[in-house]
Amino acid sequence: MRVLISADMEGATGVTWPADVEPGTEQWQRCRSMFTSDVNAAIAGFHSGGATEVLVNEAHATMRNLLLERLDERAEMLTGRHKDLSMVEGVQRGDVDAVAFVGYHCGAGEEGVLAHTYLPNSVTGVWLNGEPASEGRLNSYVVAEYGAPVVLVTGDDRACADAARYAPRARTVAVKDYVSRYAAVCRPPGRTHAAIAEAAESAMALAGRTEPARHDPLTVEVEVDSAHLAGAAAIVPGVEQIAERRVRYTSPTAYDMIRCFKAVTTLISNAVEKDYG
Repeated sequence: MRVLISADMEGATGVTWPADVEPGTEQWQRCRSMFTSDVNAAIAGFHSGGATEVLVNEAHATMRNLLLERLDERAEMLTGRHKDLSMVEGVQRGDVDAVAFVGYHCGAGEEGVLAHTYLPNSVTGVWLNGEPASEGRLNSYVVAEYGAPVVLVTGDDRACADAARYAPRARTVAVKDYVSRYAAVCRPPGRTHAAIAEAAESAMALAGRTEPARHDPLTVEVEVDSAHLAGAAAIVPGVEQIAERRVRYTSPTAYDMIRCFKAVTTLISNAVEKDYG
């Protein structure tokens, strides 16, 4: 049984503040240990539940945050940026029996600790076929297209509630409870490690390849906080500006959908100016 862990950082144990996840800060260095602990807990639990291989795909920012030297030696880690499927790179190999979203968070415009979708600011909302879409929801469509079920989601309590909408059978672990975008009631890493390991072991009962999903056309709308960012996003072929601060595109597959989303957010990010956004 092969498991893919998509590891993001905003939903990790102890993380509540931008500096906690911004590479190079003192707080980021501190929080990397707790992030690695969450991932190690999932690895241990999956192996206890019968997994034979675990691949961890680094999914946060520079995608160079986890401490490889502290990673459970039974796993392997895919680290670094510029991957075809970004946060769920590796699922396209076609041999993944289960997927875990560790350290996930709510989407842009929603209530949740460090809530956002791909970009920490600028993007104020994302909708997939008319429904609000977090990174978890977007990625769940991609892995379903490769016949891999989402069996575990960890993050704050709001991220766990979000997961119930896109992966209702998945085990969830809330490592902290939302108070505001920058505050949470946090469990210590010893407690969260045990909870994640237990949930991951139980989640292996849900593992097993499924029939690859065949989606109807997927329509994504992205809202930004400035009109010029919508104009920048509309440079991507097939993306149209439908309002001053909103763009829309339709993709035939989830593979195409997530790759176009990556292109749109890259252009938005590059169009942000220091002083005026």
